[in-house]
Order: sequence, then C-alpha cells, then structure tokens
Amino acid sequence: MKAAVLHEIGGIPRYEDFPDPVAGDDEVVIDVKAVAVENVDKRIAAGTHYASEKYTAQLPAIPAFDGIGTLPDGTLVGFGNPRQPFGALAEKTVVPKGAYMPIAEGIDPAIATVLGTAITGMSIKTAAGFVPGETVLVQGATGVAGRLAVKVARLLGAGRIIATGRDDDQLREVRALGADEVINTAVPDEALAQAYLDAKGDGYDVVLDYLWGRPTEILLRSLIPRSFAFPKPTRLIQIGESAGAGLVLAAESLRTSGVEIYGAAKGLGPQTMQEVYGQVVTWARSGELTFDVVKVPLSDIETAWQRTDLRGSRLVIVP
Repeated sequence: MKAAVLHEIGGIPRYEDFPDPVAGDDEVVIDVKAVAVENVDKRIAAGTHYASEKYTAQLPAIPAFDGIGTLPDGTLVGFGNPRQPFGALAEKTVVPKGAYMPIAEGIDPAIATVLGTAITGMSIKTAAGFVPGETVLVQGATGVAGRLAVKVARLLGAGRIIATGRDDDQLREVRALGADEVINTAVPDEALAQAYLDAKGDGYDVVLDYLWGRPTEILLRSLIPRSFAFPKPTRLIQIGESAGAGLVLAAESLRTSGVEIYGAAKGLGPQTMQEVYGQVVTWARSGELTFDVVKVPLSDIETAWQRTDLRGSRLVIVP
C-alpha cells in the first residue's frame, strides 16, 4: 500500500510503499478515507510531545493516530489507536475491534475528521453550564478550534463574544464569523490588560481558553477587583496551551475575582458526549455549522506536512 512514512524523529513523512497491515486476533483492517493532520501529529513526529516515544518507538512508522475509514463491510467509522507502526496516514491501517464508532449518514469523511474539534467549543455548556445570553471570551480564536468555538458560542445563544488572537487580519476574519469584539494579544502587558478590561463590559461569564501562558496570566490579573465587591463569577475552561504550558497564578486572582477554573473534560461522560456530538452533527447537516478544511491527496504529504498558510483551516489528507 501507499503511506506517509516517517523514517526519523524530526523528519518529514515521505509518500512511499509500506507493507499492508494484516489483522491479528481481535483486530480489523480499516480502509482509510480521510485524516486530519493536527499540531499534535507534527509534535509527536518531531519528538516534542509526551506521547512521542509511544508512537515513534518503532521506525519507520506511519504518523497520525485517528481518522475516518470503512470497515470490511463498508460501514463508515471514526477510528483510533492503530497498532504501531501502522498509523492513519495510509491507504489502510489496523485497529483493535471496537476502537471505532459509526459516522452519521450524510457527513463527508473530510468534515467528519473535524467534528471532534467542534466539541471543545461545546465545553462552555458541558463544563461551565453556559446559559444563553451570557458573555463568552474565546482565548485563541484564530486557530481551527477557536474559530469553531466562536461559531458554536453564537449557535448556543451567546449574548456577546470576545475573541483574541495575534494577527489583525485573522481577527477580522473571526469577527466576520460572529465575534462582537476582538483583542490582539501581541501587545505589551499593560496594553493587553487594559484591552481585557475595556472589552469585558459587565464581565466575562465564560472563558474558553486555548492559550494559557502569558495571555491568560494577564487576563486573570486584569479580573482582580480594584475595590471590595461581590464578584461576578467567571468560569474559565482550560483546553489548550499554545501560548505556554504554565503561568503564575496570584492568590488574589482566585480569592477576590470570582474566577473558577475547570478542565475541558469536566461534565463529560457517555451520555453528554452523545448529546454534544449529536448537536454538532445536526448543525453540520443543516449547514448552520460550517467547517473549513483543505483536502490534499496522500501523494502530496511531504509538501502538505510543511504548509504554514492554512490560516484557521484544517489540513485533511485523503488517500
């Protein structure tokens, strides 16, 4: 079969022949239809992710650990956990039986790769108990997940949406997607703190945080009351860390600000996952929620892997 093959940690996957996978006991071979290439896949291949050792222990190997494909009976499924070295970026892969779930009818395989990304935006509801009319701040809104979060917040009935990012051109695009106000975080600390204060109005009810690091540290400092008051709660959902894995959290940032910090997995379980996935699928089918994807054939993986021009679109490889 043809596959994207990684020969060394930090290298670029090459389009070449690779042995076909053979299913063992309690395994099934998947015919791959679409695979989204995300930053985590590149970090694993580069050896900079905590899971790199697991996925690159045996080289050469095929990158990516989930995707969309068909079972031997033709059922379209989302799959994960392929047996190494058979990753997802190939014409075929092999996974344990049960390491897949059916994809709803009427969903294009390339779009199906991005449905899970939209679910992070739904955490304003599952983790923070969002109520229509509330104000939502999306930290890191110019990426794929952040843009979808802005759309999801609007569909859920947010009263105001404030979005942050580092690029003015992309922030204008995010405003067109539904953000009421935007904040450029690529400014000095004092200017950024003032921008958070100027945009918050009656307060941020929910913060969806894909950044962490410096911008969120400054945000939390900006929410400390200037005088004694009974603070309005701000529920911050921690999702990503594209601006840094850590921050300095002053005690008063929690003690007097009303800030509550949750992880994105709070409130998730089999029932809630089914509900939020069903909602995302319904929006996708109706066209209310749109997904920006760039489809590239597997044969172009070397060039696609190095692309830096996607501007909020998800790269999807189609074998």
